[in-house]
Amino acid sequence: MRIGVVAETAEGETRVAATPSTVAQLVKLGYDVSVQLGAGVASAFPDGGYVASGAVIVDRIDAWGADVVLTVNAPADAELRLLAEGATLVSWLSPGLNPGFVDKLVALPITALAVDAVPRISRAQSMDVLSSTANIAGYRAVVEAANRFGRFFTGQVTAAGKVPPAKVLVAGAGVAGLAAIGAASSMGAIVRATDPRPEVAEQVKSIGGTYLAVDVAEQKQVSSDGYAQATSEAYDQRAAEIYSEQAADVDIIITTANIPGRTAPVLITAADVASMKSGSVIVDLAAANGGNVEGTVPGTEFVTANGVTIIGYTDLARRLPAQASQLYGQNLVNLLTLLTPGKDGRLVLDHTDIVQRAITVAQNGEKLWPPPPVHVSAAPTAAAPTSEADVAPQKTGLSRTTKGVLTVIGIAILFGVIAIAPAPLPQHITVLVLAIVIGFYVIGKVHHALHTPLMSVTNAISGIVVVGAMLQLTIDDPATRILASVAVLLASINIFGGFAVSRRMLRMFSKD
Repeated sequence: MRIGVVAETAEGETRVAATPSTVAQLVKLGYDVSVQLGAGVASAFPDGGYVASGAVIVDRIDAWGADVVLTVNAPADAELRLLAEGATLVSWLSPGLNPGFVDKLVALPITALAVDAVPRISRAQSMDVLSSTANIAGYRAVVEAANRFGRFFTGQVTAAGKVPPAKVLVAGAGVAGLAAIGAASSMGAIVRATDPRPEVAEQVKSIGGTYLAVDVAEQKQVSSDGYAQATSEAYDQRAAEIYSEQAADVDIIITTANIPGRTAPVLITAADVASMKSGSVIVDLAAANGGNVEGTVPGTEFVTANGVTIIGYTDLARRLPAQASQLYGQNLVNLLTLLTPGKDGRLVLDHTDIVQRAITVAQNGEKLWPPPPVHVSAAPTAAAPTSEADVAPQKTGLSRTTKGVLTVIGIAILFGVIAIAPAPLPQHITVLVLAIVIGFYVIGKVHHALHTPLMSVTNAISGIVVVGAMLQLTIDDPATRILASVAVLLASINIFGGFAVSRRMLRMFSKD
């Protein structure tokens, strides 16, 4: 089968559905690849790069007439008429927002796959174009904010005085939000973040942000589709108070509360904007769906009466065309790998697979949208109340009584051995037992993650054992010499093994 990569005609579009590197992967799947003349020029991918990767440069008609057509944006009516009978269209179709366009697809003898409908499940992450685009948008939002902000992001101490770090608030800690948090934090800003899902707190902290929890007496939110869910009135009220408090304190706000197919909630009110300092910047990533900021104008930026710049760009991914095209193209390669089980260049749709069924909008005149719901996670099922008689006995460790009895027996044996052993064995045995007990409790309190580095360093203490054992080798007693030899051997293995582990661990952190 032949794949056609077409040039995008949407106004302001700079991306392309395949790059030279992704074309090479499609060729390995067994496909013939045709690229429309100049399709990748706006993304800095000249035609020569595609040819070197195994593609053929063709005109517009030939590209649209391929068996499988890859695009970034949904085709216009004139482009739909260029599709061949039985062709497969793979594109960002937004079927939930454009029911009329879905009807047009159903009227054609083609198969239409909406890449923006990939469910958010673990095995489909590599095909998730929404996450790839959101990642770029979150990063670019920080770049745009830094460009409009009149100061450094990072704090500095200079000969001319001290410069405080910028304070950034990120509303929403999804893919875009985490990308924004990471970018702003890496630039030295103080970053705070909010999100109705408390489980993201650790993620926020891991990339340098501070999670602002909205503490209300309600059931913690659990997502069933990978997106944050609608919140309660009590939550919204407390969250609004936090946004108002933060707006008066921070320098930059980046809002990311955006669920495809739904109107974005208003998080930052006009009063919040009015309370911000002059020179502050707001980037509204939900501008295309109504905006999270009251007064946002989609596609533009403007400055309020109190000097706050509100950016409502809807083309942030297009402002990084090479990176955006590469990620989008790789998402399509991963999808086509799933759709080409034989790696023989033949696309096969399996509707029993939840991923393939979820993205299929139309197939040869049959309307398959919307797909059956896909639950990516669920709230834990509450355990039914049971009586003690219904609970099966569980296997546990030693009881407290058993441990006490064993301890008494051990002490009795220790004292018995000390009583009959000749000097100076009683003193040595006492030291040995105390060392075992202390060592057990010391090592037992160390977290498992630290056991390897702890052991690899402290095993050097075994050198003391080696020195002591070597001194014992001079004693004219066969038993003593045998025990000393064994001690030298075991302690040496421990030492060299510890340093070998240390070296191996250090190599993991070294560049090739």
